Amino acid sequence: MSPYEPSDANVALVTGASRGVGKGVALVLGSAGWTVYVTGRGPVEDGSPLSRCADEITERGGKAVAVACDHRDDAAVAALFRRIDDEQRGRLDLLVNNVWASPRGFGGFDTPFWERPLTDWDTLIDVGLRAHYVASVEAAKKMVARKSGLIANISSFGTRGHLHSVLYGMSKAGLDKMASDMGAELAPHGVRAVSLWPGIVRTEKLAASGLDTIAGFPVADAESPEFVGKVIAALSADPALPERSGHTFVTAELAVEYGITDQAGNQPPSHREPFGGGPLF
Repeated sequence: MSPYEPSDANVALVTGASRGVGKGVALVLGSAGWTVYVTGRGPVEDGSPLSRCADEITERGGKAVAVACDHRDDAAVAALFRRIDDEQRGRLDLLVNNVWASPRGFGGFDTPFWERPLTDWDTLIDVGLRAHYVASVEAAKKMVARKSGLIANISSFGTRGHLHSVLYGMSKAGLDKMASDMGAELAPHGVRAVSLWPGIVRTEKLAASGLDTIAGFPVADAESPEFVGKVIAALSADPALPERSGHTFVTAELAVEYGITDQAGNQPPSHREPFGGGPLF
């Protein structure tokens, strides 16, 4: 079956899925038989990161549609959702807001905010927060019409404690508040929204870095991108999802509840206590 032909399979959109967490989530959903739309800035051509992600989803038994999309472009995002609507007859079960981009000239998070250019805002807030809101608006239109669906934001412990930069923390805190308020407004329509805090994630970039620790945490304990995907897949099927909607969760803690382990059979640790403990948003 062509990926452009609708089926009875669940349909997901994972933004920023060329690599890292987005790719891991998309691969897990594909393995479970979902039709998965994956976006990135592209290009979509043989051998490109976005195309390789789609190919791997197909190899795992899912149906993949790779779409080049600049999530700073509202018109391009609207066109993406129109395409999903046309090809899947209005069905969209899951939006995973994951797209992220580094500021121009970015070489790390060691420089204090007053020494960084104001244009950092254009990336860390416009892509790291606003783009998630725009995608959520478009997704909600489809989900409310069908009275079902889940919007999941990939957030961070940077909400709670200083991590990376001022703007990074601001964007992640905004995602948690966004999920809370969206959950309240979506509740009467059967649609849910959550925010998720992964721990350190063993992305391709981190694995290639040779680092033993990052932000003080052992890389050996890091979550795989697919671990995050397993948690999201379980959350989307959780009968208790209506009660969880609007809340923020630590992926490692949800994994314990759902009986999920990482690829090596290990249980990644929660970083709740190192970041101050206490309740989440």
